[in-house]
Amino acid sequence: MRTPRPDRILMLTTDPAIEAAVRDAVGEAGAVVRPGSRTITAVRELLPTVDVVVADWSGQLPLGAAEAALGAHLRLIQQPGVGIAYIDVAAWSRAGVPVANTPGGNAASVAEWAVAATANLCRSIGWADTEMRRGRWPQTAVRQRDCRDLGERRIGLVGFGAINRRCAELFGAFGCEVAYHARRPHADSLVPHRPLDDLLAESDVLVVAVPLTAETRGLISARELALLPREALVVNVARGPVVDEAALAAAIRAGSVAGAALDVFAREPVETDSPLFDLPNVLLSPHIAGGSSTALTRMFAMTAENVARACRGEAPLWTVG
Repeated sequence: MRTPRPDRILMLTTDPAIEAAVRDAVGEAGAVVRPGSRTITAVRELLPTVDVVVADWSGQLPLGAAEAALGAHLRLIQQPGVGIAYIDVAAWSRAGVPVANTPGGNAASVAEWAVAATANLCRSIGWADTEMRRGRWPQTAVRQRDCRDLGERRIGLVGFGAINRRCAELFGAFGCEVAYHARRPHADSLVPHRPLDDLLAESDVLVVAVPLTAETRGLISARELALLPREALVVNVARGPVVDEAALAAAIRAGSVAGAALDVFAREPVETDSPLFDLPNVLLSPHIAGGSSTALTRMFAMTAENVARACRGEAPLWTVG
């Protein structure tokens, strides 16, 4: 009796931990292959010969309509993270191929970063550290920087997915007044829903956590920033283009917004000539809010589980689109 060949799994991500998790999960039922080079040409050459694709999150190897035309036989496109900006879900859906991600896998980690970054800004922790390393003792000067307790701030959450739901819990534990805006109210929410403009007008801290879509691109721009209270802080853990970086920098420089914490940028890696770089009340982070070891382990396990299901001929979990 002929032994069935192992399913071929095209691994586009370069992270060895993801590959190891997938290999452990599929065992002899799957064989990992990689493109000969990190080019879309190399990916297209392999697509007709593989059964499952584990996508890349760097944006270097997008999976669009041209790739979907070559991969209509595939059982699964698995994104080893939450964001699917580099996968044309509609094109793959038309080809009959399910696309899945790891929803909620890093939500707690991103939410913790958002709260920690907010606390940092509220108390000027990073600023004080920089001043001390310059040989100064800013014990008195820090009092001029609106260093109120976090619990005194009104929190506005833009989006109410897994990240901002966890943010609501964490900020609430500090005693913050919390409200949110989403496309539609959530009946099960314990915090109130607000129209976006109303939310902006009453938020001392605005936490943005929505997917990047045609509707959310530039969602927080000059008009929206002008509605915030002057002492407001902006925290972006969504995607860079959701918040207009130039408008945000201009608002901070003009004093109409007090500061910001950004883990995501319109262009990554962010260029050092960004208008945000010379602002002392801006915290910059290299897209690592969801990159804790806890979150990565969870997302890699979800990725491996779904690939193993595809190899067993089972329906995948966490499909999108």
